[in-house]
Amino acid sequence: MPTSNSVAENVFGTIGTICWTIQLVPQLWKSFREKDTTGLSDWMILAWAVSGPLLGIYSVINDLSIPLNIQPQIFTALALCSWGQCQYYGRGRSLRSTVLLSLLLGIVFGGFELGMVYALRPSYDRGEESSNRGVEFFGIMSPVLLALSFIPQYYEIYRRKEIIGISIIFMAVDLLGGVFSDLSLAFKSGKFDAIAAVTYTLVIVMDSVIVIAACVLNPLARRRQLRSVALEEVTRIESAPATIIASNPAGIVPATPRATSI
Repeated sequence: MPTSNSVAENVFGTIGTICWTIQLVPQLWKSFREKDTTGLSDWMILAWAVSGPLLGIYSVINDLSIPLNIQPQIFTALALCSWGQCQYYGRGRSLRSTVLLSLLLGIVFGGFELGMVYALRPSYDRGEESSNRGVEFFGIMSPVLLALSFIPQYYEIYRRKEIIGISIIFMAVDLLGGVFSDLSLAFKSGKFDAIAAVTYTLVIVMDSVIVIAACVLNPLARRRQLRSVALEEVTRIESAPATIIASNPAGIVPATPRATSI
C-alpha cells in the first residue's frame, strides 16, 4: 500500500508534469497567431531542448517518479516545436527545412538519451564510481545549461526595454511546473535529490525574473510610446502655423468675390 509521502510525491509530480505539458502551448499559440517570434530568443529555446535529454538521463537512472521521468521528454518535444516556429517565422526558413531540422534534432536528442541510459545504468546499479560521476555530470549540466539559456533572452529584454514575443502565461505555467516538481521531490522517500531540486528551483527563479520584468518594463514601455505619440502630435500642431505662413508670407487673405447684381 502506498504511503502518504509516495502519494504526495506522485500527485505533485503529476501536477508539475501537467504544467510542463501545457506550458509551451500558450507560447506556441501566440507565435502561430501572430506569425511572428520577434523578441523570443531561439537560442534560449534550443538550449531548453538540449537540457531536456540531460535531465532525462539523470531522472531515469535515479528512478525518480514516473511523472518526473516524463517531464524532460515532453519539455524537449515542445521546445523543439517552439524552436521550429522561431526558424520559420523569425529566420524565414522554409516549412520543409524547419520540420526536417526539428525532427532531426528530436531523433538525435532521443537517441543520445536512450544510449546514455543503457550505457550507464548497469554500472550505476553496481555502484561504480565512474558511472555515479557520469550521471551527476548530466544532472549538473542540465541546470547549468538552463541558467545559461536565459542570457540571450535577458539580452533581448535589455535591448528592447520591454517584454515582447513571450507569452507571460507560458512563463507563469512554467514557473508553477517548477514549484510542483520541487514539492514532489520534497515528499520523495530516501535521500533528498539536491541536483534535481536545483534544476527545478532554477526554472522558478529564471521565469520569475521575466514575469517581474514584464510587470515593470511593459507599462513603462507603453508610457514611452504614448509620450512619443503625444510629442509627435504636439510637434505637428505647432508646425502647422509655420506651414501656413510659409505658403502666404504677406498674410494677405484673398478677397471673397461679390455677387454683382444685374
